[in-house]
Amino acid sequence: MNLGAGDGVTADRLVDPRPVLIVTGLVQEARIAAGPGMFVICSSSDPRQLRALLATLDSSTFRGVISFGVAGGLDPALKSGDVVVATEVLAGDARWLAGLSLSDELIASIALRRRRVVRGGLAGVEQVIAARACKAALRLETGAAAVDMESHIAAAYAAEFELPFAALRVISDPAGRALPALARMAIKPNGDIDLRKVLRGLARNPLTLRSLVSTGLDFNRALRSLRGCRGLLLGGEGLVTADL
Repeated sequence: MNLGAGDGVTADRLVDPRPVLIVTGLVQEARIAAGPGMFVICSSSDPRQLRALLATLDSSTFRGVISFGVAGGLDPALKSGDVVVATEVLAGDARWLAGLSLSDELIASIALRRRRVVRGGLAGVEQVIAARACKAALRLETGAAAVDMESHIAAAYAAEFELPFAALRVISDPAGRALPALARMAIKPNGDIDLRKVLRGLARNPLTLRSLVSTGLDFNRALRSLRGCRGLLLGGEGLVTADL
């Protein structure tokens, strides 16, 4: 991702050696994002933990901030694995513009890999939005394409310290699918999935198996799509910052 690259940008900024801060919610997302030039943090889907992590960081050591990971679908037209490049992030009365533009050539190249890419807003929330009715209500309220629990916090951090900000999220649970309670409760403090807790929950209520399997398939599809977007974090693939 060409944070800081654009018309009239000096050569010094183009070769900025500082890493990009990558904000994720799950350990699987963090593993995908990790690599040279990236400083990755994982919130374990806990907004308070994310804010605490960000408070320990020196913002001057980063050249930009990217929210990267999966998201819940709000737009009924989006399916699991579809990619949302944020145009803005909304949370309550707050709104942050995302400094990303996506070339038609890049959209075409991703489409060839059977991934749909859309530009749209991201809604930021403090708790998981699981029920279909709640997703529909949030869509009506915000007009956002997707929802997650990290982008609004990452955007606020970037705005506070005048850092370029971008967000790329892949749909995991679509708007028409409710997120099972067991899936929501099985996240460890480190952001990983607690398989033992999942198995215990299935033993107590086997009827949840079907919805859990569907959720797992959606999640794995989203992670595969997210891996395909990993190269975009490094720049040179058509992503550039826009004026905030």
